[in-house]
Amino acid sequence: MSKTNAAGKTRRQIYEDRLRRRSMLIAGGSTLAVFLTVILLVPLAPGWDRVKASFFNWEVFAKTFPKLLEAFKLDVAIFLWSAPAIVILGLLVALARDTRNPALFPLRILGAAYTDIFRGVPVVLTVYLIGFGIPGLGLPRPWNSPYIWGSLALILTYSAYVAEIFRSGIESVHKSQRAAAQSLGLSDADNMRFVILPQAIRRVIPAQMNMFIALQKDVALLSFIGPVEIFRQAGVFKSLLANFTPYVGAAAIFLAVTIPATRYADYLMAKQNRERS
Repeated sequence: MSKTNAAGKTRRQIYEDRLRRRSMLIAGGSTLAVFLTVILLVPLAPGWDRVKASFFNWEVFAKTFPKLLEAFKLDVAIFLWSAPAIVILGLLVALARDTRNPALFPLRILGAAYTDIFRGVPVVLTVYLIGFGIPGLGLPRPWNSPYIWGSLALILTYSAYVAEIFRSGIESVHKSQRAAAQSLGLSDADNMRFVILPQAIRRVIPAQMNMFIALQKDVALLSFIGPVEIFRQAGVFKSLLANFTPYVGAAAIFLAVTIPATRYADYLMAKQNRERS
């Protein structure tokens, strides 16, 4: 039996605690050294004064930041109405690709073709094709709105990725559970609804969160077809003030949203891994 100290820790636990503290000190020291090196060396570069005036102008930042925040509301709105549609369409495509009914085999083909096409075409190209192509048909207002067709481009693209993530979750459920549910008399639909999907959705939540973090950033691509969201507003300020600082402000706003969401996705993934181990 391992010896314990007054705190009730074994010699092995004391050694592991000491090793953990040593690793943290080394990591902290190396990180601090890198930051100090960057802080001290970058200002010594010959063009630092010009870069600082063009990208880190505090007066321009303070002047434009509130309006960038206002424009960011449009990014959030587009994300909020696109995300539910992406989840629903992605799930439907995943179910179509997983169907075992021979009569529904054409749905499997269509689902595979859909994911191949929209995962293979770059997002920005899909935005251009749909955002300029469909309004070019001469549709009346509001059906010629770039907000509608730009959002549709994001929905179609991201649904293909979300569908594949859902499908991977469905396929991760062991076949024995399907067989057990069938032996209990559950139909294929009830089997999927009550046995397979609850497990599959729970397993893919971290991966889906990462997809929606990417979606929040790619909303900025709609600026190419007209909507004045944060990226386009930053471009307007850059042209008016001949300064790139508004782009830095826009980047800071995106980081303020995406970094906490990314850390939360990492937490969910770590929690999931602990539960499996």
